[in-house]
Amino acid sequence: MPKALLEQPMHHAPKKTLALALANSMPSRGKSAFLCVFSLIASISCSSAFAEGAADQLAQKLANPLASLISVPFQSNFDFGAGTDGNGFAYTMNIQPVVPFELNEEWNLITRTIIPIGYRDYAPGGQIDGLGDINASLFLSPKEGGPGELIWGAGPVFLLPTATDEFMGSGKFGLGPTAVGLVQQGPWTIGALANHIWSVAGSRNRSDVSVSLMQPFASYNFGKGTSASLSVDTNYDWNSEQWTVPINLGVSQVFTLGSQAMSVQMGGRYYAEAPKGGPEWGLRTTLTFLFPQ
Repeated sequence: MPKALLEQPMHHAPKKTLALALANSMPSRGKSAFLCVFSLIASISCSSAFAEGAADQLAQKLANPLASLISVPFQSNFDFGAGTDGNGFAYTMNIQPVVPFELNEEWNLITRTIIPIGYRDYAPGGQIDGLGDINASLFLSPKEGGPGELIWGAGPVFLLPTATDEFMGSGKFGLGPTAVGLVQQGPWTIGALANHIWSVAGSRNRSDVSVSLMQPFASYNFGKGTSASLSVDTNYDWNSEQWTVPINLGVSQVFTLGSQAMSVQMGGRYYAEAPKGGPEWGLRTTLTFLFPQ
């Protein structure tokens, strides 16, 4: 990513035109959110006081979900091609704070929470927006790497029925195991996260939950805080026997704004498999606040 996109307005004019064209194809709520994030990306200039080595180190830690790094991502997902007519639009903002705790000289506890806030224009009753179900995971992880420098963590995952509309959530409390493992060799980070959630309580009028997630991921650090990532967020609903398989590809840049370390990512996604009425493709932007320990 160039250090100052706005220093060369003529060179980057096609990107701005493309972004405006994409935004104009969205509903007004999605358009304003997309333009806000794109404007931030287009105006970023990496601080010369921010050493390239520090940027690379943060990029490597950000690629590791078990790193000793407090991060607060604001992930915007724009999904298209949903609904019965294939013209539906969905927007989801996932607020995903990650907070590690040092338990002792050998173990860390990492908390990862996903708080979704969404909008759908293809719900049965019309347009809806609000809070979705919160997903919270706890990973107990050794400080020292295992065989082959394997970094791993395991623990419980919880599903909380916080949705403000039944179309946005399950209406069930859920519980299950989760685990993540990865290796970092040179500029590469390769790993996978998995969990399974069963419903244990909640409304009797809602279907039980039995859902598995398998999320392989890989990233490559190009240097100067720039990296590219690929992930496949494979979900399988055992009750409906339905797969949902979005493939995500993105490019991110670590930078500072004043004294605040941050990362911005922009990319796309393709749904290799989705339930009937689900989206076909989408865009993803993520702004992450970083707090190195």
